[in-house]
Amino acid sequence: MEQNFQTSFIPKKPMVEEQVVRSRPTSFFTILSIFIFFTVVLASGGVYFYQISLTNQADQMAKDLSIAQNRFEPTLISKLQQLDKRLNSANQILSKHVAVSPVFDLLQKVTLKTIRYSKFSYTLGDTASSKINITMTGQAIGYRSIALQSDVFTKYSQDIIDPVFSNLSLDAKNNVVFNLDFSINPSFVNYKQLISQGNLSTQ
Repeated sequence: MEQNFQTSFIPKKPMVEEQVVRSRPTSFFTILSIFIFFTVVLASGGVYFYQISLTNQADQMAKDLSIAQNRFEPTLISKLQQLDKRLNSANQILSKHVAVSPVFDLLQKVTLKTIRYSKFSYTLGDTASSKINITMTGQAIGYRSIALQSDVFTKYSQDIIDPVFSNLSLDAKNNVVFNLDFSINPSFVNYKQLISQGNLSTQ
């Protein structure tokens, strides 16, 4: 008697278990790192191209400057620069130059007839604004003449500064021998200023 076997080729359980792959969520720091990376790359590229642009502009400006210099004749420019230096040097020397002749004109104008001078010397200061110190010796007919002369000097105190009579003594003829020291206002003997005012001849 035949036995009936019921067989089924459909497995009741899968022979290989299906594996469910779950994607892990992307980390926030990973996204931030990627963002920073691309930002740095873009910034580096921008700086690189900006540097190239600046270099090209500098080269172009150098070329334009060279063209402009050639248009104005470099030889002429060099000569004009040398001339400017010489003029500046001459101006500095002229501004410090002292004309003593106005002092003699002033003394001739203010000196009394009873006084005469025998020696004259002066010293200059270190700068153009320094006072000019003058030392003189002379003779006067009596002490009264010296007192009167001192009063006259005070009227010209703007130009003759601090006149002092010293070492008064009598000579063999009873004349009063004296030393006279005073200062002169620098503007009074400044050569450049006198020329500009027309108070001194250039000849």
